[in-house]
Amino acid sequence: MAHIPRKRFGQHFLVDQDVIAAIVDVIHPQPADLMVEIGPGLGALTKPLLARLDRLHVVEIDRDVIAQLRRDFSNERLTIHEGDALKFDFGALAAGDERPGMRVVGNLPYNISTPLLFHLAEFAPRIVDCTFMLQAEVVERMVAAPGGKEYGRLSVMLQYRFEMEQMLEVPPEAFDPPPRVDSAIVRMVPKAAGAMNATSLERLSKLVTQAFSQRRKVLRNTLKGHVSEAQMEAAGIDARARAEEIPLENYVRLANALEGGGADAQAASPAAPSAA
Repeated sequence: MAHIPRKRFGQHFLVDQDVIAAIVDVIHPQPADLMVEIGPGLGALTKPLLARLDRLHVVEIDRDVIAQLRRDFSNERLTIHEGDALKFDFGALAAGDERPGMRVVGNLPYNISTPLLFHLAEFAPRIVDCTFMLQAEVVERMVAAPGGKEYGRLSVMLQYRFEMEQMLEVPPEAFDPPPRVDSAIVRMVPKAAGAMNATSLERLSKLVTQAFSQRRKVLRNTLKGHVSEAQMEAAGIDARARAEEIPLENYVRLANALEGGGADAQAASPAAPSAA
């Protein structure tokens, strides 16, 4: 019996063989790689990846899909981790492994893509690279430069952790069922330690969330009561600018200054961030 895609899992199965081959070429798997695929679905990427890998780990939540994967692939080379990728401990997978880190790939469910990206960012020190298919609009936000409407909290917080590049565009007809949006492939490579250090990632996240909470307002108003204009100016930030105009390094500089202490710094504690 054919598997019926489930809306609650955001399932759109990749079926275009040319697109699949192009994605695998972008991933460029090597036999000894420690690779984990998120949301393997019916194995469109799993099969060609296993053709090049000694072993592949997959994380899947749908029990019917898992049963199908177990029928189609040998457990000697495919390790299935049943559960929610949003709660999966990717760090444990790499713990104690002599390889430099894990490579993470997948056609990410569009309905949880943003929180999943933030979850994966927590494991950046143990990741070699990530290659994901996402909604094209999300990829545009991820790689956006300051000054445009796509640039936002997702851009800043992911660019703090990763160098990112859009690799391919994927049309809706490459899937079954076709999504209502275009898709794109993005490659993410963790930045080297010390490339740009935030004293407190929590402080940076709260600052950026507050800054983008009212995009149309200037930072003087958006951050009022949290950050003084003098602090903004000391970090190279024009208080008359909007959040989308400020480069990542200036946000890091300001967050570090706030974390350093002082009366104004103590006030700079907006509410905890929600998913972008």
